[in-house]
This record gives sequence, structure tokens and C-alpha cells, in this order.
Amino acid sequence: METETVFDKGHPDIDVIIPVYRPDKRLAQLLAMLEKQTCPVSRIIIIKTEKDGWNEGSFRKIPNLEIHYLTKEEFDHGATRNLAAGYSKADIMIFMTDDAVPQDNRLVERLAAALDQRGPKREPAAVAYARQLPARGCRTIERYTRNFNYPDESRIKTADDLPKLGIKTFFASNVCCAYRRDIFEKLGGFVDKTIFNEDMIYAAKAVKSGYAVAYAADARVIHSHNLSFRQQFRRNFDLGVSQADHPEVFAGVPSEGEGIRLVKQTAGRLVKTGRWLLLPALVIGSGCKFLGYRLGKQYRFLPKRLILKCTGNPDYWKERD
Repeated sequence: METETVFDKGHPDIDVIIPVYRPDKRLAQLLAMLEKQTCPVSRIIIIKTEKDGWNEGSFRKIPNLEIHYLTKEEFDHGATRNLAAGYSKADIMIFMTDDAVPQDNRLVERLAAALDQRGPKREPAAVAYARQLPARGCRTIERYTRNFNYPDESRIKTADDLPKLGIKTFFASNVCCAYRRDIFEKLGGFVDKTIFNEDMIYAAKAVKSGYAVAYAADARVIHSHNLSFRQQFRRNFDLGVSQADHPEVFAGVPSEGEGIRLVKQTAGRLVKTGRWLLLPALVIGSGCKFLGYRLGKQYRFLPKRLILKCTGNPDYWKERD
């Protein structure tokens, strides 16, 4: 597939797109770091859910910043990002969340460079996602999880990796992820209605269409969460729902193996570093994740009342039977 690279016609035009709901101080830090990038950003496009709790005037001094609004009822993980992509005409679109802060001034440069790579069979990179580093105060188990999902070595993933990597072949994260516009439009963008996981669904479509997914370990953002057991359960319930809703992507692709490998590796590191007391938390948290995931996969057999207790996205279910 001899698609042109993003650099064939000179320096690419790059926009950053940030969906925002209830931002904290990290959004200001993110915007400040975007101004310092070695590779300049053409526009920063913010899609704000609801106007309440938002001081638009505090961002007026930021060059090339534009803000668009939508209601909470209109928000969808896929459709909202498609809407934002429609405001951009750039060669490269970098989607970020409002709590992901670039570690240095070369994030944009390195993501763009990752999109210039090709797979072993000359597959063009359609997607390039950044490494997520744990924030200060990140708990030990979550820190290990970050290192597992975002190792220090970059790689290119293609359809040839499915037998070895399974579902990890499709792994990408819109916490910080760059997309080639030409391929994005050719593939029809994100799925319009999804509980979340729009990034992996798109990456899977790209891989199955003959493109590659690039992991850029040298493009780094600070991003982590200390989730409670209930939050872990709900997040993985929604993950299971997203996979059940898209069998064309996930059916027949092994996924549980990655979770088991993560638990084993984390347990080994806890033992090796003398953090034995954290093993019960690892077991309980892993159990919550697995139970949530399995229930989410079988959500069609659950009563609506139970689904609403399990999900982390109750608004998603308002328009469903």
C-alpha cells in the first residue's frame, strides 16, 4: 500500500483536539505545554460539554485556540470526536484528554514522526499514540499497570501481530493519539455511537484495512488515575459492553490473556520489591476488573436496572431499550 507519508509534501499542518467536561488545573498546564512545542500546532480545538463551570475568558490569550460547545446529552465518545475532526482541516489531528500533560516540548514532533513510519510490509501508520507516565502520587499498582501498557520501547503493530499480541494489536489511547487525516476520512472516522473505546475500534479498523498502529514511547504525557475498586469494575464493565457491541472488531481476538499476564507480572514485581501488603489489593482490584468485564460482555442478558448500577456511563443507556 504505497500511500504517501505525511511529510511527502513538506511540513504537515497539525491540530490538537481536546474534549472537555469538568477540567482542573491540568488543562491549563496542557495548553501551556502545547505553546512550547518544537513542532508548532496550527490550532487547538476544544469541544466543551456544557458551559457551566467554565471561564472562557481565561484562555483568550492562547493563540489559535477555538472553543465549541455541546450539551451533555449530545456528548458521545465517538461522535463528539468526529464533530471536532470536522472543525479541523489539518494533515494530522492529535486527540488528547484535558488531564494529559505533555512531559516535554517534543511531544507533537515525536507523534508526527511516528506517523511517518511503516510496518514490515510497508503498511502506512494510520495512528500513533503516546506513552502515558504515572503522575506524582500515583499508587504503586497503577504505576506498574502504566509501565505494562506503555513500555519504554516503541513499536509498529500490524495484522501480522495478531497471533502474538491478540487484542493488544489494536491498543491505542485517545488520552494522546495522533491520526492522519487522509486515512481517517478514508476509514470513516470513529464509530458514531459507543460507550467508549472508540480509539481501539478505529485502530482495529485501520489494522484490518492494511494500515499500521504506531506506539511512540518517546512521545510522553503525564496521565494516571487512582481508581477505586468500584470505578475499576465500572470501567471494565463498559469495556466489555464496547466489545460486545462490536463483534466485527473483537470477536475471535483473544483478550483475557493480556489481563492475566498483567496480574502475574505485577504480582511478581510486588514480591520482588517487598511490597507484599499490596497483593490483596491487586487480587481484589483484578477480580473487580474481570467481573466487570465479563458482565459487560453479557450485558444483553442483564436487566436495565442492574446495567445502570454497573456502568460508568449512565447517559449512554438513555436512548437504549
